[in-house]
Amino acid sequence: MIEIERKYLVTSDAYRGKAISKERIIQGFLNTHPERTVRVRIKGDKAYLTIKGKSNESGTSRYEWEQEMAITDAEKLLEICEEGRIDKIRYSVPFDNQIFEVDEFLGANDGLVIAEVELNNETEYFDKPDWLGKEVTGDIKYYNSQLGKQPFKTWK
Repeated sequence: MIEIERKYLVTSDAYRGKAISKERIIQGFLNTHPERTVRVRIKGDKAYLTIKGKSNESGTSRYEWEQEMAITDAEKLLEICEEGRIDKIRYSVPFDNQIFEVDEFLGANDGLVIAEVELNNETEYFDKPDWLGKEVTGDIKYYNSQLGKQPFKTWK
């Protein structure tokens, strides 16, 4: 499946009052090669193994395969992941005809808040809520796989 999404920095916490769900996510990466990433994620009471391919030039689209797995297996795999686990709270926020996923990062990435919106195609128009800031789609330093290696708190 091809994942098409755009990412934005978030400028206020106004999304919180509009969220329809909130879940904690803990994830690690078994592989962060530039051509592919292999992620293990525990999201609420479910766990997933995800493989993502290299992004296209704009950073908007890339191949994604995901399979649900047992939490006990995910916990074991997290123990052998590369250094730099990601810990965050995800809010699902409806706006217009879209669902924005807003991630509040914790730990070494505390203070970073990013919103993502999945699209049907790269040129799909969507209205943006007023709490969206600068677009960071395609900026690799905002990829979760890179935030594990270069956490937000270390940026200058």
